[in-house]
Amino acid sequence: MKDEIREFVQSNRRDFSGNELVESLLPESPFELFEAWFEEALAMKVAEPYAFTFATATPDGRPSNRILYMRDISPDGLVCFTNYKSHKGREIDANPYFSGNFFWNELMRQVRFSGRVEKLDSARSDAYFNSRPRESQLGAWASAQSEVIRDRAHLNQLVEEYRLKFEGIDVPRPEFWGGYVLKPDHIEFWQGQPSRLHDRIRYSLSDGNWTKVRLSP
Repeated sequence: MKDEIREFVQSNRRDFSGNELVESLLPESPFELFEAWFEEALAMKVAEPYAFTFATATPDGRPSNRILYMRDISPDGLVCFTNYKSHKGREIDANPYFSGNFFWNELMRQVRFSGRVEKLDSARSDAYFNSRPRESQLGAWASAQSEVIRDRAHLNQLVEEYRLKFEGIDVPRPEFWGGYVLKPDHIEFWQGQPSRLHDRIRYSLSDGNWTKVRLSP
């Protein structure tokens, strides 16, 4: 690492000054708080506030993560869509636990989720797939996600082949593509505060009920 980069990384500091989180004023449901924070992110025009880090792991505990787009919020959890045969899809099949993290820099906030992953029902996957742009639908058919391919030209060729195959008709959803619902049993809300004395409130689910505690920063 160059000295000027190292100096910047080691010395750059940012102090936070967010609104204090008061346990007694927070809702009983973490999803209610998450939706309220999400609305504030929209009001602040946060770029792609639905983007979050999604981590999976192999059965022996080797983790991997990537950025996904949340496409729905339900009382059960968060909904996202992908290729079921992708790297993450295979890891979910073998180990259905996940960790996720939203970071909204403009609001000095993070929200962390952890729990189990389940496949979304086919009707909801169909409905979302049908709402996607046609080019994205064709891309879902053409992409053997996470697999090695020869070159970009080969990928473009596959797109054209599917364009011809589905010419004049609606593009159906591939069986290997669909949604997941991320069902958390822990959700942590992080609000940046001065002097690194951040607010951290963790909700935990037990027997169908959510309880909340404050964590040390």
